[in-house]
Parts: sequence; structure tokens; C-alpha cells
Amino acid sequence: MAEVRPSHFLGLDLGTSSLKAVLVGEDQRVVGHAEAPLAVSRPHPGWSEQEPAAWIAAAETALDDLARLMPAEMAQVRAVGLSGQMHGATLLDASDRPLRPAILWDDVRSHEEALALDAIPVFRSLTGTIVFPGFTAPKLVWVARNEPAVFENTARVLLPKDYLRLWLTGEHVSDMSDASGTAWLDVAMRDWSEELLAATGLSRSHMPRLVEGSEVSGTLRPQLAARWGMSERTVVAGGGGDNAASACGVGVVTAGQAFLSLGTSGVLFAANDRFRPNPQSAVHAFCHALPQTWHQMGVILSAGGAMQWLSRTLEEDAGALAAAVDASRTEGPIFLPYLAGERTPHNDAKIRGSFVGLDYGADRAALTAALMEGVAFAFADSLDALAHTGTRVESAVAVGGGSRSDAWLQIIADTLGVPLDVPVAGEFGGAFGAARLAMVAAGADPAAVLAPPPIHRSIEPVPARHEARQARLRRYRALYPAIREAMAA
Repeated sequence: MAEVRPSHFLGLDLGTSSLKAVLVGEDQRVVGHAEAPLAVSRPHPGWSEQEPAAWIAAAETALDDLARLMPAEMAQVRAVGLSGQMHGATLLDASDRPLRPAILWDDVRSHEEALALDAIPVFRSLTGTIVFPGFTAPKLVWVARNEPAVFENTARVLLPKDYLRLWLTGEHVSDMSDASGTAWLDVAMRDWSEELLAATGLSRSHMPRLVEGSEVSGTLRPQLAARWGMSERTVVAGGGGDNAASACGVGVVTAGQAFLSLGTSGVLFAANDRFRPNPQSAVHAFCHALPQTWHQMGVILSAGGAMQWLSRTLEEDAGALAAAVDASRTEGPIFLPYLAGERTPHNDAKIRGSFVGLDYGADRAALTAALMEGVAFAFADSLDALAHTGTRVESAVAVGGGSRSDAWLQIIADTLGVPLDVPVAGEFGGAFGAARLAMVAAGADPAAVLAPPPIHRSIEPVPARHEARQARLRRYRALYPAIREAMAA
């Protein structure tokens, strides 16, 4: 009787600073992982670029490592899933050769072009989101104006992870969630908008074919399958943009589920069963990585990044600073965490952070507590922006480096009035979510694969402190217009 060999699934996450690969078994246990670094080029202030060839080299490094270390498991891979940094413009000629370095998500050179597109009403009505400078469409308008020869020779525009897919499969394909961040997608209809494309001098022929994140987008090219000892029948799933893939990793895939990410930036992500835009408050309303699901995001530009700044400034370890905070304290300075501007709800690139109400008692613990509370207040603004669309967040899974601080989570829970669930330690990032999407593309039951992780503990809001923080939240919100006016004077 032939031996039944277990299946494995591969998730690739193309980030800005590295490419991560995880190898996952049928039981969703991570059995192997590899990572390769990436560098960002900043040739001018506000520019951010990467060579597409560097993405391929990083993938080769990571997958060669896995194939060398775990040949038996790689031979059992049935499907590959992709996750990646969103919004990047990868411009290819008719032979699929990159015409220039890819322009990345944090590149702001196209701020004037973004303002011009955002002023065209159809953009917000079809995309449900402000046209931000980091989105793909304004980048192409910038290229048309400043590099006309490149624009004229552009035969195809791909997002970063989809350039990896082209290398893996030979197919020009994107998924709905990643495509939502281009400003070319009719998000409600889950299709490219010819009207939006025409407004930027492009057509549907420039765009990749669209699939859902849990669908098959192609199969692994034979020469790559042979290189890594994998089957030529290995399929590649549609995958998702980094936040949608991460949501799949923590099981936030149906209406009523949410996660709160305390990384360098902060994200409040809510899954929806229909399109719920609120562009006036800079909410991102995108397709999710699963059929007929959408999601919303409130985005804070400085969350864990603000803590890293304070740690550097005070020359003290961030963990030690956090450990000294008394989460029950509801007095002292107020901090506005706008160190790099703010996205939700202000869409203000020029506002900057402030401590207000300092006195001689403002020691390290007081400054750290104010910073944590200020980030919590920024999450409260995002929560309100989602509520204005009818989305209710009853609880949220807490992920990201900042979620290791119980004090910070308690301050956020008290501010929002929402319990925060801390999952059992494990891998929940974009690569893991991509591997889960690969499992579904290979035929697994989505409900079973995309279940939420086991919860280690829940941080419950304390009602009395919620009331005290609401009073301070009102003061926090009153400070923004005053500081904005002072900066403009």
C-alpha cells in the first residue's frame, strides 16, 4: 500500500525591508521559515524605490535555503500563497522587462498628482477611498509627466508581489485586495474601472487579470519546481495585500471580526460583508482576500514608531519604559502622536506631534504613559470613523510588537471600551496568512483554515477608566485644530 505523504503549504510575504517565507503543515504548524533582506533606495527627498530584480533575488535566497534545509517538506508543497507591500508601481515593457525601479508605497513624489485625481469625484465614488500619494495611480501620472518615454513604453503595471507571481508562474495576475490600493479598482464591483484607468492615460490592457485571494492564479514554472524539488502541479494562490493577508492569518475574515495592530504604524482592521466607504475620514475601504468580503482600515502613521522615537530620545529600552507605566493613571500630559503626519481621520501630512500639559512632574513614566494614551486616542478616532459607516467593533485581536505590553493594551481597551484578545504565541503575519490562502486554493475548507487562533488572554476595559479617558479624549481632539493652526501661522 502506497504511503500517504502529508501536504505542506508555502507563504511568501514581500515586505519593504525583507522577504519572508514560511512553510506550513496541514495542521497549520509552521515547520520552517527563511528570510532575505531588502534595501530601499531614496535618491531624492520623499522618494522610495526598489529594483524588482532584488525581489527575485530575495525569493531565490529564501526558497533555496528552505529547499536545502527541508527538502522532504518542500517536495510535499501543494500550493504557494503571496502577500506583499501594497501600492508599488512596477512598470514593464512588452517583454515583461522592468523599465525603471519600482516606486514604493511610502514614496510621496506624486502628491500633486494625487490631489488632482482626488478632486475628480468618480475616484472617491468608485474606490471609496481618498487618492493618497502612495497609491499606484498618481505614480503613473507622475511618470507620464516626468518620464514620458518610460510611460509610452509601459505595457503592463504590476504590484510588487504580482511581479513575484509573474516570475513564479509566467502569469500577469493580481488579487482584489491588493488591486484595491491602486485607485483603479471599482471596489464594490471587484473589477478594474475603465473610467479611472482612462483618467490616468491607461486602459484595461495595462492591467493584470484579477482573481480572488483564495483562488488559483497559476502553477509553478517547471524550471523553478525542479530547482526547489517541488511538484510541477504546485498551484499559486491569488494571495493578498499585506494587511488583508495578515487578517487571514488571525482569522479576521467575516463581518464583526477585527484586529488591532501595534506595529511601527497602527492599524484598526475590520472585516465587512459589503462595501462600506468613508473617504471623508481617510478610512481605507478595500476588497478583502476572500470572495464577496470587504474590509475597512483606520491607519495611524506613528504607533510603535512613536515608542521607538521616545526610546531613542530618552536613551532607554522601550520595554523598560513600558514596564514602568501604570495603566490606571488617567492624569498628566496629553500626547498627539503625529510625528509623521496622520492618515485617519485627518489625512494631514503636515501636522506634527506634541506633548501638552508638561510640568515638573513629567518624568519618563509620565511621558511614556502619555505616549501610549495618545496612540490609544488615535485608535479611538479610527474606531469612530468606522462607526460612522455602520461598522461596530465589539472586540479585536491584538497583534504587533506593541501588543507585548499589557499596560499599553489596557490603556487602549479602556479608551475604546472594547476587549482586546491576545492570541497564543505564534506566527500571524502576512506570510502565514498567504500560506492559509494557499491551503484554501488547494481545496481546503475556508471556514476551517481561516479560523481565529487560540486566545491566550483577553484585556477587558475598566468602565471607570473608560469614562476618565473619554474626558481626556475630548481634550485631545480639541488640540488638533489648535496645533494645526499654530503650525500654519
